[in-house]
Amino acid sequence: MAPAEIGVIGGSGFYAFLDDVAEVRLDTPYGEPSDALFFGVVGGRRVAFLPRHGRDHAIPPHRINYRANLWALRAAGVSQVLAPCAVGGLRPELGPGTLVLPDQLVDRTSARVQTYFDGASAPVVHTSFADPYCPAGRAVVAASARSAAWEPVDDGTLVVIEGPRFSTRAESRWYSAQGWSIVGMTGHPEAVLARELGLCFTAIALVTDLDAGVEAGDGVTHAEVLEVFAENVGRLRTLLFDVVAAMPVERSCACVGEDAVRPV
Repeated sequence: MAPAEIGVIGGSGFYAFLDDVAEVRLDTPYGEPSDALFFGVVGGRRVAFLPRHGRDHAIPPHRINYRANLWALRAAGVSQVLAPCAVGGLRPELGPGTLVLPDQLVDRTSARVQTYFDGASAPVVHTSFADPYCPAGRAVVAASARSAAWEPVDDGTLVVIEGPRFSTRAESRWYSAQGWSIVGMTGHPEAVLARELGLCFTAIALVTDLDAGVEAGDGVTHAEVLEVFAENVGRLRTLLFDVVAAMPVERSCACVGEDAVRPV
C-alpha cells in the first residue's frame, strides 16, 4: 500500500470512517492492532483509519493494545494522528454534544504499558510530555469546527481512568474539584506513545454525558454513551473530512521536537 499521511483512530460508536477503502492487516513487534487498517483518500490525502475497539467493539479500553495500534499507524507512514473519543463532562456547561479539544491530560490509569522503552535492553529515555497534544492539529480542528457552526471548547484537561467501570460520584467530584474538564478511558497511553514515535497527536473529545458527580440520577450507562455518540457521529465524520483536507502534514512538527525518539 502507498503510505498514508494522516491516521484516524475511531472510538466508541465510531467504527467506520472511509467508504472506498483497502483493508490491510499489519503485525507489529507488540502483537496485533485492534483491527485492520483501512486506507482511503480524503481531500487528496491518504488516510489510515483504525477502530480503537475493533469494528465490532469487542475490545474494552483496558485491554486495547495501544502500542500495536500506534506502531501500525507509524508503519503505515502516518505523521499526524486524529483521535476522536467519547468522554464524560466534569462541568455542568460541558453537556452532551459538546466538542472539546483538550490541551492537557491527567493519567489515572493503573495497569497499562505506556512506553516502548521497557525491555531489559531498552535505552533509558525520558520523553518530553509537558504539552501532550499537537497545537497545529488542535488549531485546524477548532477552525474547521467553527466553520461548521460547531463551536468547540478549545482547551481543558482530559483525565483518563483505567475502566472498564465508570467513576463513582466521589471520584467524579474530585476530578471536577481539581479543575479538570472531561473524563475518558482511552486517551492514555495513546498520546505518549505517539510522542515516543515522533507522531503528532490531536484528541477530539465528544461529550456524551455529564459524569456521575456532576448530574443527579442513576449515573451514566454504556448504552447512553453509544446513543449520544450515534446522534453525533455523522457530524463528527464530516468534521474529520474537513480537518483532513485542511491539515498541514509536517514531519518536523514543533510539538514533537527535534529530539523526538523513534524506536526501531
